[in-house]
Amino acid sequence: MKRIFYLLPFLLLFAACNQQPQISSPNGQVTLTFRVNKSGVPQYSVSKNNTTLILWSSLGLACAEQDLTSGFEITDTESQFFSDKWETVWGEERVIVDRHYEMRVALQHQSGVRMDVLFRVFDDGIAFRYIFPEQEMRSLTITDEISEYRFAADHAAWSIPWRTEYYEGLWTKAPLSEQTDTLCSPVTLELADGGYAFVHEAALYDYPAQNLYMKDGALRIYLTPWLDSTKQALDAKAYETLPFATPWRMVILADDLRQMVASRIMLNLNEPCAIEDPSWIKPMKFIGIWWGMHMKSMTWEQGPIHGATTANMERYLRFAKEHGIQAVLAEGWNLGWETWEHFSFTEPYDDWNMDYLSQLADSLGVQIIGHNETGGNAADYEDQLEAAYAYHQAHGIHAIKTGYVSPIIRTVDGLQWNKGQSGVRHYRKIIETAAKYHIAIDNHEPVMPTGLQRTWPNLMTQEGVRGQEWNAWSNDGGSPCSHVTILPFTRVMAGPVDYTPGVFAFENPVMPQTRVHATLMNQLGLFVCIYSPLQMACDLPENYMKHPDAFHFIEDVPCNWERSMLVDGVIGEYCIFARQERGSENWYIGGVNADEAREVTIPLSMLTEGKTYVATIYRDGEEADWQTNPYDYEIEEQTVTAADVLQLRMASGGGLAIAVKPAAL
Repeated sequence: MKRIFYLLPFLLLFAACNQQPQISSPNGQVTLTFRVNKSGVPQYSVSKNNTTLILWSSLGLACAEQDLTSGFEITDTESQFFSDKWETVWGEERVIVDRHYEMRVALQHQSGVRMDVLFRVFDDGIAFRYIFPEQEMRSLTITDEISEYRFAADHAAWSIPWRTEYYEGLWTKAPLSEQTDTLCSPVTLELADGGYAFVHEAALYDYPAQNLYMKDGALRIYLTPWLDSTKQALDAKAYETLPFATPWRMVILADDLRQMVASRIMLNLNEPCAIEDPSWIKPMKFIGIWWGMHMKSMTWEQGPIHGATTANMERYLRFAKEHGIQAVLAEGWNLGWETWEHFSFTEPYDDWNMDYLSQLADSLGVQIIGHNETGGNAADYEDQLEAAYAYHQAHGIHAIKTGYVSPIIRTVDGLQWNKGQSGVRHYRKIIETAAKYHIAIDNHEPVMPTGLQRTWPNLMTQEGVRGQEWNAWSNDGGSPCSHVTILPFTRVMAGPVDYTPGVFAFENPVMPQTRVHATLMNQLGLFVCIYSPLQMACDLPENYMKHPDAFHFIEDVPCNWERSMLVDGVIGEYCIFARQERGSENWYIGGVNADEAREVTIPLSMLTEGKTYVATIYRDGEEADWQTNPYDYEIEEQTVTAADVLQLRMASGGGLAIAVKPAAL
């Protein structure tokens, strides 16, 4: 690790004289300027390559104790340069570079309250947060956050509404000026003069999640409110004890999509790993007793077609062992599914033998992934937490999928939004308690990710997306083909996604008008395009055995990477990603396509020059089409080098997958 700090005396002198302190990115292209206007309102602006991207935008907090939105003066500034390289426990890259300039502006309010604004400027964006140092005032009740992004042009925004249950919506595109609803964070912008921006937050620990809305030409923050006993929103958004710092507000500024998806600003804004020895945290692929419930061939609750039985789980475990799959998930193994009033996380149904199955899994070298559905009763889950995690640990279970199927969850503070401050506190307690028991978390119905996996890498993946299950039962017929070509540039930018790819059977006897809008090759491409270190192959074992040659890619593809890159893509049309297996010279390429069939070009320049590789190419057949012929595919091998360029066709709703490995000597 290398950390370098340089104080900038000339910058400080400039700031003192002009009261407009300024810092630029290490490459000098992005510049942030700060000021306090005549009314004492803190404001900032951002330019890139001498073009203003964010006009003077206001900062501040409205509090019950004091209005901290105006009446400030600058009392001090301090700036420094920071350079670091750090290694991920798991991720899309093994090594991440953090280089930025930082500026801390100390402000004093006319009431005497002290508030600092900390800015960081990277080559690919900016971030800021509010810091309240220890002082006479001991607490604050925040009623609003007056942080805004006053973009200089009317950019096109990809977004979902903020009250979309569990974030499980279809992302749509519209100009900022036409956004009449409050939007969920993040928002991805296609800039009017080219380039992209990604607006989100980082390091959300004890604060409500941000949402975004347009007012008077600016994109502003709306904090998720506390609720009263009748589920009505209160004025209070956050209760804080001083000293404290808010989450980071961040904007990625990218020249193109490749630069945007490569940005690691969000991770760099989080604290280093808090787990002393994280070696027990292992990325892995898994299958599970899950898709059958959505296709109505199994049930979660005990009965004639109960899914999570000892016999069925043994079948899945042995299948996983035979095909090199590291783990098996079982949903519906525990008491409580009949009523959804109280789940027990230590008491199995009587047709589930946990002792036998845990011993069998251990003997096979396959892990069991536990499932803890709460029905939205987070307080009940907390009451059982220590006992539940001790029980799982005693049975060799080191990963748990949690669930909160309720848009308003019951926390220790009563009924609250899951992304309000109380819900955020609950999720943090889950992560930190799980770490004590060496348990990794796959969080469903989560708060939107903000990079906490850097600090707590046992938070491995989350849902928070309209995932594969919608293709089993949604009344709108299933997600359109374009959906998976939008997600890598929107939701996936916020963090790993448990999308559950890998459907191999496209018929739906229960809801014939609903299905996966994809070819089989599209489902393979998702394993590369949508990142998750816990990656589920969701379909039934018997469906995989109908196409064992295609299933070989799922057996083979890893879910932990040395480095990753976007090869090509257009939001809503198609995307192609390439990733290098961690600790290996193997590369994997995946592509997914929307409705219009297309020819794509894939340069192999990421390969090592002078070496010969064998590429196993899984691609749509000539007659492939998601509606009429999703099973038409071809698999071929080709000798390639870094100088080669592949020309491939992706069908309507189609895709591709390629495994590239060094040729045997």
